[in-house]
Amino acid sequence: MTRFEVWAPDARRVEVAAGDLRVPAVSRPSGHWEAEVPEAGHGTDYGFVLDGGEPLPDPRSPWQPFGAHGLSRVYEHDRFEWSDHDWRGRPLPGSVLYEMHVGTFTPEGTLDAAIERLDYLVALGVDVVELMPVASFPGRQGWGYDGVHLWAVHEPYGGPDALKRFVDMAHQRGLAVVLDVVYNHLGPSGNTLRNFGPYFTDVYSTPWGDAVNFDQEGSDEVRAFVVENALTWLRDFHLDGLRLDAVHAIGDRSAVHVLEELAVAVDALAAHLRRDLYLIAESDLNDPGLVTPREAGGRGLAAQWSDDFHHALHAALTGERQGYYVDFGTLETLSKALTRVFVHDGTWSTFRGRHHGRPVDVARVPAHRFLGYLQNHDQVGNRASGDRIARTLSPGMLKIGAALVLLGPFTPMLFMGEEWAASTPWCYFTDHVEPELARAVSQGRRREFERHGWDGEVPDPQAVDTFRRSVLDWAEPGKTHHRELLEWHRALIALRRALPELTDPGLTATRVEFDEEARWLVMWRGRIRVAANFGRGPVRLPVDGERLVLASDRTVRLDRDEEKASGAGLLLTGASMAILEQTRQRP
Repeated sequence: MTRFEVWAPDARRVEVAAGDLRVPAVSRPSGHWEAEVPEAGHGTDYGFVLDGGEPLPDPRSPWQPFGAHGLSRVYEHDRFEWSDHDWRGRPLPGSVLYEMHVGTFTPEGTLDAAIERLDYLVALGVDVVELMPVASFPGRQGWGYDGVHLWAVHEPYGGPDALKRFVDMAHQRGLAVVLDVVYNHLGPSGNTLRNFGPYFTDVYSTPWGDAVNFDQEGSDEVRAFVVENALTWLRDFHLDGLRLDAVHAIGDRSAVHVLEELAVAVDALAAHLRRDLYLIAESDLNDPGLVTPREAGGRGLAAQWSDDFHHALHAALTGERQGYYVDFGTLETLSKALTRVFVHDGTWSTFRGRHHGRPVDVARVPAHRFLGYLQNHDQVGNRASGDRIARTLSPGMLKIGAALVLLGPFTPMLFMGEEWAASTPWCYFTDHVEPELARAVSQGRRREFERHGWDGEVPDPQAVDTFRRSVLDWAEPGKTHHRELLEWHRALIALRRALPELTDPGLTATRVEFDEEARWLVMWRGRIRVAANFGRGPVRLPVDGERLVLASDRTVRLDRDEEKASGAGLLLTGASMAILEQTRQRP
């Protein structure tokens, strides 16, 4: 027997369609409808019929075997046999994250195929796998941010059991798993939530679709829908955390913001399960209040992505200044990002045409609450041709970028394939079945980059080849150039684990010196000095009581500085770097 329940406050009559059965549901004062169907069980296909219409999928559908437009299927969570009973999680402080898109991580594009690569991630030194959205979305391939069934695992990835197998096998290897979830909008194709209740509002708007109703009439049930969805991923799929997409696009003027409500619920579940659970926000607000503890008046999230650090590092390495890179690129801005987190902390933003952001109290807010990265799905996929930074930079500059991410003060994150300088692009791709929507997406993508003056290729998101080009080539890590970059990343992660200064959460322990004209930058992490030459010519830096731990190039060396009485000097050729350790106490 299965008990069905749905919230449909405006419906006059609701039935459950299960196989050939039509079972009337009983109305409750709360706007919920309930029905018990003795014949239904695990694997039964069903839908809800509102006022005599066609059967619709369940808003809380746990399984969508026929895709986003099909009926739902009953799924019993307790049928899965877990083997991770002793798993207590992986704390975010000190961890290294790895962002993965299931559909392009392997040629098969499934969660089961990704399991076969987990040992590779362990050898790399990763602690946490961050999956891009797996909630059911239209078509076979896509980024996942147009999901319409937030409770169901995308069937082409393997469905709900496949996600559980992936998490179970990851935990066996000591890897935590974080899932990217989207609560600011739903996709336009296959979205039937408006039929059931006031899930959306016109009071706010997002660039991607109707805004979710978090503070208007009927919003209590919508908030419960989101909070319970988050708890389902963490409790029933044993996930270790959630990455919350674009929280700046969540409109909510309630006294208790839905993010705070969500954080309270997740903390309570973590206490009950006695394991680490965390929420990581993507935010464009530059507001440290998101990660400030609730006891201090903040929202109490565990961490947030730090785009300012990315922009500062990317622009310093590439020289790009278009779009949102306009205020970045100097070593001064990179120094500020490394020591103050936000470059725009109340300063003027040329890109936005206004002042932006708020300062981080670096004496109180630990560095691990901010994720640092050189690449992620947005910063690659939202480029016109989906080109990775390896297409632009030399191996030497790639090594500098990797070192500042992995040895910097923030929680590092890599984007799949970055560690071996993957030559495959990672494009924006979709698989909309409606001809008008497909055409609108393709034309809109082309017009977007035409407005920015781009005259090169803009791959058609709907073309199957655009998706296929984005699949990682697993033959590359064995090739000389790629293997060298891979070993560099492994060495940096191993060094991060070995030296406690490199996981010190105190932002005040990070100090940066730089020479804008000579294009060198030195980052101090306690006794560890990370010296990088962004320029083309050689530079020599003084060394006093330090030993060379790791160098990016064989030409980097410590030798006698004949011009100074101080002794040894560090010679850095163009686009090279070195890591040194203080071996004796400075006077």
